[in-house]
Amino acid sequence: MNGRRWQSAPVSFAASITLLALAGCVRVAPSPPLPMESAVALGVAGGPSLSALPLGREDADGALASFIDSCPKLLSREDQSGLTQRIDWQPACEAAPAWSSGDARDFFQMHFTAVRVGEGAAFATGYFEPQIAGCRVRQRGCETPVYAMPPDLVRAWPSEVPDADREGQPPLGRYAAEGRFVRYYERSEIVAGALVGRGLEFAYAADPIEFFFLQIQGSGQLLTPDGETIRIGYAGQNGREYIAIGRPMRERGLIGEGTDYPLSMQGIVAWLRDHPNQAGEIMNLNKSWIFFRELGGDGPLGALEVPVRRESSVAADPRYVPLGAPVWLDMERDEADGLWIAQDTGGAIKGANRFDTFWGAGDDAREIAGGMSTNGQALIFLPKAAALRLLPETAQ
Repeated sequence: MNGRRWQSAPVSFAASITLLALAGCVRVAPSPPLPMESAVALGVAGGPSLSALPLGREDADGALASFIDSCPKLLSREDQSGLTQRIDWQPACEAAPAWSSGDARDFFQMHFTAVRVGEGAAFATGYFEPQIAGCRVRQRGCETPVYAMPPDLVRAWPSEVPDADREGQPPLGRYAAEGRFVRYYERSEIVAGALVGRGLEFAYAADPIEFFFLQIQGSGQLLTPDGETIRIGYAGQNGREYIAIGRPMRERGLIGEGTDYPLSMQGIVAWLRDHPNQAGEIMNLNKSWIFFRELGGDGPLGALEVPVRRESSVAADPRYVPLGAPVWLDMERDEADGLWIAQDTGGAIKGANRFDTFWGAGDDAREIAGGMSTNGQALIFLPKAAALRLLPETAQ
């Protein structure tokens, strides 16, 4: 575990471990129980000197660029982990741009202290940005609509919910013609045309099966016949239940033991392609539908609303890692080693020292992300003022 380097992953289908788990095909190693709700409550210990870590210059340069992008959010957001205050980040954020032409390793050593959250034992998976065929204008062979957020998708309390029970966030839905608030259209209704003719289509996908899995991933690229790349990112969701289709397919005896289709992403996709008349019904078991927006910039947007970048951005649980903070990983899979910036979150990324590494787009990104499931150790880099407040002994 001496630095990040590329290795081919032992998978043939382009899918991340997170995507596999969401499809219901594999079980990701569970995060430990969460008796604590923040890093401070769990406990923080001092880590090694940053100068003792094998941080390469290229690795540091990439992390610095992503850290600079994150600074406006670090200076304006409340840290759920309890590790830092907004003012703690100000010295590093003010100094960071000047280091863009220098040795970024010195920047991190000067402004940060490494700490361990809990025991520091980490588990990491990988995710990527899918690339599928698409087009701007509907044409034969490219007819699956990519919808923007519909304006009638709103949050409100149904009239039948008593005031005493209206706690937390209201559900998503829409107002029907008679003014009654109802749940929003589910996948089968949207596929059947519930949103057609409303001007929400801004692109089309060529393959409905590939688009189904891109929706699970939450962002991706549409590659058009004329060479244009349309980057799309998550804009919202219809508020309906997410169903991992691998599970009911297994229960119905369609994939897995005793069938011609393995219990894997390959098996799911092969079954869907071999049974085109039933594929739609199976995909519609997942009632969730993702709406997209077109993105500019050099990467998909993460939870911080800044671009995530290959080998620099990682998803984390904000209760245990300040979003925008540098994270050092030393994992059994060497390519995950090095310095990352916590810029994203994920539904399956819960608990202390649970991370999802981002690998960009392309075939190698799909290979690496698909095989990324690794244990190791994690350090969080905190501004020196925050570390001193938490661990006074670091003053020495």
